[in-house]
Amino acid sequence: MATEMEEPATAGDNAVTAEEVKPYRIHISSRYLNLTKQKLEIARLPHELDEPKSTDWWQPKSQVEPLIDFWLEQYQWREQEEVFNGLPQFRTAFTIPQSESPIRIHFIHVRSPRANVIPLLLIPPFPFSSLSLGHLVKLFTEPEEENHQPFHLVIPSLPGLSFSDALPTNTAVISSTADLLDSLMKRLGYPFYLATNAGAGASSPSQIDYKLADWLSAQYPDSCLGTHLISPPLARPRLQKAPLRWAKWSIANAFKASIWGYRSEDLSALKQNSKNLTPTATPKLEAFGLTEPNTLAYALCDSPTGLLVFVMRGLRRLASQKEFTPTEIINFTQLAWLPGPESAMRFWAYCSRHPEKTGRKSTGRPRVALTVFLGDEQNAPQSNNVQNDDIYAGVSGGAKSSYSCPGWAKSQYHVLHTNRVSGEPGLLAWERPEVIAAGVRGLAAAVLKVDKRLKPSEVSEAALPERVVAGAETTTPGEEPHSPGPSEPQPGLLAPPKIGERLLPIREISDDTKVASDENIAAKTPSPAPESPTQSGPPTTIAVKGD
Repeated sequence: MATEMEEPATAGDNAVTAEEVKPYRIHISSRYLNLTKQKLEIARLPHELDEPKSTDWWQPKSQVEPLIDFWLEQYQWREQEEVFNGLPQFRTAFTIPQSESPIRIHFIHVRSPRANVIPLLLIPPFPFSSLSLGHLVKLFTEPEEENHQPFHLVIPSLPGLSFSDALPTNTAVISSTADLLDSLMKRLGYPFYLATNAGAGASSPSQIDYKLADWLSAQYPDSCLGTHLISPPLARPRLQKAPLRWAKWSIANAFKASIWGYRSEDLSALKQNSKNLTPTATPKLEAFGLTEPNTLAYALCDSPTGLLVFVMRGLRRLASQKEFTPTEIINFTQLAWLPGPESAMRFWAYCSRHPEKTGRKSTGRPRVALTVFLGDEQNAPQSNNVQNDDIYAGVSGGAKSSYSCPGWAKSQYHVLHTNRVSGEPGLLAWERPEVIAAGVRGLAAAVLKVDKRLKPSEVSEAALPERVVAGAETTTPGEEPHSPGPSEPQPGLLAPPKIGERLLPIREISDDTKVASDENIAAKTPSPAPESPTQSGPPTTIAVKGD
């Protein structure tokens, strides 16, 4: 939506000041929710011919209509809001040179009750928010296997996404965001930590996932002691830049030999990849109309239906192996719709238009663990949603990701651990989250052998850092931030038009496309709902008397 979720923070009791870490709860105004419903009711969908089906583009109407019906008739945001509020959410503000006002970062922070715990920064796959990854909390903080390494888990929402403030215009997004994330870990009492991607770096929009993790590993080696990179965009060694590594690669490739870190699986994957790969696996901005992000933002900020189709298109492209439930799809859409999708678009566009050179802060190579995907289709899960894959390849840059050969990373990184996995990465956080956890465990074990600074605490810790202050923030779109204690919400900034001024709905609910419930819809592997982990030091909740 075009309206800000909250008023900017100002000095006083309502502000999130520097060094404060405040518990956080979501409460979306009923006026906002009603406006969303009214927009859905008057949605006008494009005309589509049932037959013949197009061979050049996706025809989503038969899938979109049932989801709109479900969103209107059965989806309950208040229920989802309670699930999200079961996660330990916080927000804290940072001052950056480019902004007169502090930048508030929203994040999930869960400390493991186990002993021998290591801090972990988990970077959500762009453009997902931290709230979409609640189902990963227990996997990292309380692993089922006793011999698996537990972690204190921090999942931030990147600037401009979910309930984090956007960066100022013309700000270098990668370096600024990485600095905020490193500062966040230190503020939470973690001077040394590990970081991990939660999605494939090479196929991330403008490679944002990879660039953030790479910047942390290169620019903050004294605090980020190791980084887990998933499918990073690696290039084969070049004679001019690394003659020795080029010679080793050339010999291993020519003789198909498993030497100098190259393995037969790598050579087979590269051979298979060269047959199937389209020119690039990174979604291009031109395909999504984001070279100038504001044009599309005006459309999507005014149309929940348009944003829904945009989300469906992204999920269909990135996770063809999985069928998400209607509730999951609407949740993804709501978490972009409620704060507005424009900041994510600008983040993406700026990152693409203004690439930043990482450089190296020290002479040593950053320590990393790699997870790469071999793409061997006979062992990979098969998709029921494979129609028109060639169409997607033309639109978003490739149905398959390029193979990241681990041997190529040695010119740039100190590779401590490598995990080769069958199939394609897809959306790992929902399809195969255990792959992320396995890579992080491998990184942790390897770093512990070479760097005593990461030595885990021997005693279980449940208390939050002392900087956490009492009193919770509550998000209500169009209202002033609340101060602790019950208070009457102020009049909304975005008041829906009066009933008499609104057009009557022109779209009726059809019985033949009605979705009965998300439980009745067949889904291959529905993502588990976020659990409500035990929250250390529960936040002071705020009684909201009215919307």
